[in-house]
Amino acid sequence: MTPAVRPALRAALAVLCASAALLTATAPVAAADPPRRSAVEVEIPGPEHGGEAGSGHVRVPATGPAKAARLSGAAREADGQVTKMIDNGPTADRLDVVVIGDGYTADQLGQFHADARAKWAEVTAVEPYTTYRDLFNVWTVDAVSAQSGVSGDPGPDTVRDTALGSYFWCESIERLLCVDQPKVDAYVAKAPAADLVIVLANSAKYGGAGYNEPSPTLGYEGISTASAGHPKSGQVAIHETGHSLGKLADEYFYPGVPDYEKYTGPEPADSNTSTLDAGRMAAQRAKWYRWLGEPSPDGGTVGAYEGGGYYVTGLYRPTDSSIMRVLGKPFNLPGVEAMIGGFHRHANLVTPLTPTDRVLRLRHTAKAAVPRLAGADGRQLVVRWYLDGRELKRFEGRREVRVADLWLLDLRSHRLTVTAEDRTPAVRDPAVARTLTSEAAWTVRL
Repeated sequence: MTPAVRPALRAALAVLCASAALLTATAPVAAADPPRRSAVEVEIPGPEHGGEAGSGHVRVPATGPAKAARLSGAAREADGQVTKMIDNGPTADRLDVVVIGDGYTADQLGQFHADARAKWAEVTAVEPYTTYRDLFNVWTVDAVSAQSGVSGDPGPDTVRDTALGSYFWCESIERLLCVDQPKVDAYVAKAPAADLVIVLANSAKYGGAGYNEPSPTLGYEGISTASAGHPKSGQVAIHETGHSLGKLADEYFYPGVPDYEKYTGPEPADSNTSTLDAGRMAAQRAKWYRWLGEPSPDGGTVGAYEGGGYYVTGLYRPTDSSIMRVLGKPFNLPGVEAMIGGFHRHANLVTPLTPTDRVLRLRHTAKAAVPRLAGADGRQLVVRWYLDGRELKRFEGRREVRVADLWLLDLRSHRLTVTAEDRTPAVRDPAVARTLTSEAAWTVRL
């Protein structure tokens, strides 16, 4: 959301929230919080029973109630333990997801781990996560709470002492599930690496939130909160990764909200919103013109559908109802392309198994690991070997090469390189395609 958009949207949301507060018999948990030290902007999830994927953004406290959980000795020992739930390679070469639970007591940690696996399975059931799931590592960090469940469940007067201070009714919005971000960061820091963070609340109540500002200290792209026990809450997390990984804009809009009737600003930087209709987009070869007319996974064909980026008119989106507009829908074709680019921004296709910091001799073998792309045919991932920049076609597709098979004829040092290129047909933008190649190199000599 642009800086110019935020003040007007916050004003409109303030009016809506104030009206909701008048209808609420008991003040929300957040109202009893201590004075706010800082605030962050989060995305509000869409309603539970269908409709738009989000209801805008609002600034919320970065910190929650200052409570000190009294844990037993055994609970303190379990608190903060890290488990590599999904292991697909070293952190340097994978997109690392950190899952933390809130509202789980020491004897409920087994349930937390089961919930984490179930929620990750929900995420990887959606493309392009399904195809690229082997590019991810998933870590769990045990956050032991003094009490089971989270504040605001079942009602706004419910207060529980939990490790991360999760609470519904954040800013008087029942489904908005906020956390104490500094407490979350303290647990994230225990994991070896974090590119994305998911907080699972021990609750069956529908809700979530998207903290999509990158962490300046820990480097992760964003935090998604979701209730572990609700079947639709995982869709909130998937939508939020569209922002954090795909850098996608929201494709929903606000009918009847002042200042959002028509967009009159410059062309947005987001890849999935544009001021151009389909004809002008094709003529100018801009934005998602390469996908125009193609059938999209979310239904219908790619075109230019008016309404998006919160505006009713003046901005266009690629399809009628992708997950960036409606929860439960797939990403559209331009969205899939953006997500794949985001995956490759954090992950490498080549992991050297033979150390690259030493000279390899005739008795040595250069070995590399290349992930499997689920459901992709064998032609999508191309592995090639080069000696001093000259391709060795006889080794194409191999994961290891013996130095003796290079037929070195002199005593000079040479550079042996292996590259892996993802040739997915889901990427048509050359700028994105150029990022889908990884390599490793060794110095070899007789």
